[in-house]
Amino acid sequence: MKKIYILFLLSAHTIFAQDYSVEKSTFSFQTGFFGFWLNNESRLSEKVTLKTEIGLDVFTQKNNDNEGSVDFDALVPVITFEPRWYYNLEKRGAKGKNIHNNAANFIALTVSYHPDWFVITGVENAYLNHQVAVVPKWAMKRNIGKSDFTYELGAGLGYNFIFNKKHPFDDSGEVWLDLHARIGYIFKSSRKK
Repeated sequence: MKKIYILFLLSAHTIFAQDYSVEKSTFSFQTGFFGFWLNNESRLSEKVTLKTEIGLDVFTQKNNDNEGSVDFDALVPVITFEPRWYYNLEKRGAKGKNIHNNAANFIALTVSYHPDWFVITGVENAYLNHQVAVVPKWAMKRNIGKSDFTYELGAGLGYNFIFNKKHPFDDSGEVWLDLHARIGYIFKSSRKK
């Protein structure tokens, strides 16, 4: 009888145990006030993912050249790598909240590369120096209802390294404020197992 009772407890634990880990992989499209992006988020561990993305950022640039200063707003390409730690996934899941598609709060280290490939703007002779921004940030990701539409909100403060191609000894940088406000659609998701 004792063996049957122990076997029952073990099987009940297996049946009712919840998996509060991040999704294995998601592919999505996101847009916001500052651009649009295609991305993949892949699981590295139960609570850590690596988000990789490519897209176009809205960028404000001030260029100083021989003909004076040229200020412009433009769309510029961006490649981003962002490890994320979803620190409250288990807490949200245990409370019965929707954690599908990694809907939880996270801390991330965003590394964004803005190459000087092209600039989409109406200003002639506009260019963008190579830039790499490194920003630690806090953010949250939530589902809109029970759909595959999501939104993300967050903020971080870091540094943007600027590599001046025209004047190689004039490399500089600036403090970088990352305001993160996006809405997106996850078009492919691999479940946890």
